[in-house]
Amino acid sequence: MSKSQLYFLLAFLAYLLVMILVSWLASRKQKNASDYLLAGRKVPLFLTLGTTVATMVGTGSSMGAVGFAYDNGWAGALYGLGGAAGILLLAWLFAPARLQAFTTMSEELASYVGNHRVVKNTLAIVIYAASIGWLGAHLIGGGMYLSWLTDLTAMQAKLLIGTGLAVFIILGGYSAVVWTDALQAIVLFIGFILMAYFSVQFVGGFEVVNSSERVLEQGIFSFQNVGILPALSMFLAVLVGVLATPSFRQRIYAADSVKTIRRSFLISGVLYLFFALLPALIGISAYLINAQLDNAAYAFPYLALEVLPMMLGGFILLAGISATLSSASSDAIAGVSVLMSDLFSAFSTQSQSVKQQLLYSRVAMLLTILIALLLALWSDNIVSYITKMISILMSGLCVMGLLGRFWQAYTWQGALATLLGGALAGIVVGANSQWLAFFGNPIIPSVFSALSLGVLVSILTKTHNDESITVANETNIGEQSL
Repeated sequence: MSKSQLYFLLAFLAYLLVMILVSWLASRKQKNASDYLLAGRKVPLFLTLGTTVATMVGTGSSMGAVGFAYDNGWAGALYGLGGAAGILLLAWLFAPARLQAFTTMSEELASYVGNHRVVKNTLAIVIYAASIGWLGAHLIGGGMYLSWLTDLTAMQAKLLIGTGLAVFIILGGYSAVVWTDALQAIVLFIGFILMAYFSVQFVGGFEVVNSSERVLEQGIFSFQNVGILPALSMFLAVLVGVLATPSFRQRIYAADSVKTIRRSFLISGVLYLFFALLPALIGISAYLINAQLDNAAYAFPYLALEVLPMMLGGFILLAGISATLSSASSDAIAGVSVLMSDLFSAFSTQSQSVKQQLLYSRVAMLLTILIALLLALWSDNIVSYITKMISILMSGLCVMGLLGRFWQAYTWQGALATLLGGALAGIVVGANSQWLAFFGNPIIPSVFSALSLGVLVSILTKTHNDESITVANETNIGEQSL
């Protein structure tokens, strides 16, 4: 390990120590599991905004979108556009869920179909798996950053990232997450803006970027290079991911009011629209400087080390690692909330004291991070990992949320069909290389399958459910008359 790599490693360890200190300060006010998982439902506007921005500008943006732009030019902006559309729709459609005092996303979605037990338990398993999936993606991204910076092996870097993440989240819970995210959001935006500016200047200015072979005559968002359908699939995959990501719902449940949620999500969406161009600029610039990178996901750290002065490059890469940690911490909290509030309570008949609930929540956090870390050790492709995971696990959640929120004829059988349809289509298309090349990723067939099966099964079972209710009511009346 060179002297500069040692400096980067020490800087990262110092950064982790600051996060742990913030977590320790936050932990002093925790009295129960609600404080640990939802910060007492009193998160104000500036913290809700900070944690939302930090999570959106996460691993997918820093590693995935920059790498996608390296390969496909302005198509890298699709990630940011999809995220902005998703957070704005979330504010408009689902912010009122705060009024119901839900604790988890599975609790919210199950309420749309009468809180059917089978649906709620199924949702809890799916949402917990989705949270672990997102957490694994962020551990992959963080490990890639750290490995590039310090010459650690990919496995060593992921283990270090996972250990640091576990310490500060287990200690501080959601209160620590929102505070550290607010600090990280500042670092993130400054880092990405500086990276985009210096990268574009290094290659000769914006005109050089916009007239390069990665951009020239490729059409808007480089659709001629990517393909219209794959470009649309990328946009929809990110949009669906935001609408169905449990960590964004966690912000709704933890905020102090609906007004706070809508304002913070609106500001976040507008900021993300601006931010969408930055990963594309960075990715195209990286291609112009070196078109022979072995892995496009390394475009961001490559520029930081090759183009910028060491101190500035180190700061920007610290911002990149910050992106992965901020996103990972939120998904970890969302996963543990489901594990404790839905899965654990469904199989445990014993009541726990306040101290036991807090202890069990911390143990559940450790277990969740360990599972995600094991998954992260098996993969190194951020975009592929995220888009496949969204198609299989989250397209059904997104469709179920929309149907349940706005269609009164939706049934619990239809809800299960929605989840199954989305997952099966995602698996089938993802396993067929020709279909995958045609669509770009499985999100379009996955959403269509989830929607079609959900509507069809609901229509077929609605009459049966109504008849069962009528028979039950008539039986009750008859018993009362006797």
